[in-house]
Amino acid sequence: MLKIHSLISFSVLLVLSACNSTPENSSAATEALKMNIKEETVTYSAETLTMNGFVAYNDASTDKRPVVLIVHEWWGLNDYTKNRARQLAKLGYLAIAVDLYGNGETADNPEKAQKLAMPFYKDPHMAQLRFDAALAKIKSYAVADPTKIAAIGYCFGGGVVLNVARMGEDLKGVVCFHGSLLDVAPDKNLLKAEVLVCQGDSDKFVTAEEVATFQTQMDSIGAHYAIKHYANATHAFTNPAATETGKKFSLPIRYNAEADSASFNDMLSFFDKIFK
Repeated sequence: MLKIHSLISFSVLLVLSACNSTPENSSAATEALKMNIKEETVTYSAETLTMNGFVAYNDASTDKRPVVLIVHEWWGLNDYTKNRARQLAKLGYLAIAVDLYGNGETADNPEKAQKLAMPFYKDPHMAQLRFDAALAKIKSYAVADPTKIAAIGYCFGGGVVLNVARMGEDLKGVVCFHGSLLDVAPDKNLLKAEVLVCQGDSDKFVTAEEVATFQTQMDSIGAHYAIKHYANATHAFTNPAATETGKKFSLPIRYNAEADSASFNDMLSFFDKIFK
């Protein structure tokens, strides 16, 4: 069976090759393909809190497809997270960028970001409640395949998706990009999802010692997991804005295009395995 993103890529090739190679025709073909990607802001609630998620998917087909929930960095649901949803939609997934803070709240400085994120570190179940609200919303889509659901997260969001998996969330798998690893201890009676950790070897926030402890914990319960390491990659290595942000706020973060590409492809390979 062809991989889902391979099928999409093959279709793109057919469309482009069917057109002449003039800039005008190539541009028209690209624009036609973009027209198939539907994007919408969706509202849903957990208790009394309203959240504003972002959904993207290819609207050219009514076929059911795997679902991917994306949890944002501690900056909140911003354009970076939405762009990840768009990427996945173009590859054939139904993607929702989760608004974990609620009301579309975002931060533009570390102080506010820490204030927004800290309650979730103190109470991981609060994150699970809001994650579940987003999950219920995306499962209501007719094109959602409820048997094929995964979650990915970046930095703060990476820790969140690991936590909800370790608390028993019924997911096929989770991918943690440069996220905290030790917030919730794994329990063999609760962890159902397979786990992929994408970790920069130069990360000063998630240390080698933390990674080693995580491995020991996961091995102790016989968990299905893998850790991918990326050389010269710091914290937030997947975010193109990380270098500028690091300089602005004196944070040890930097974008690494090679590690970003490699980790994204590792995620896609992981999806191919769990969504068979």
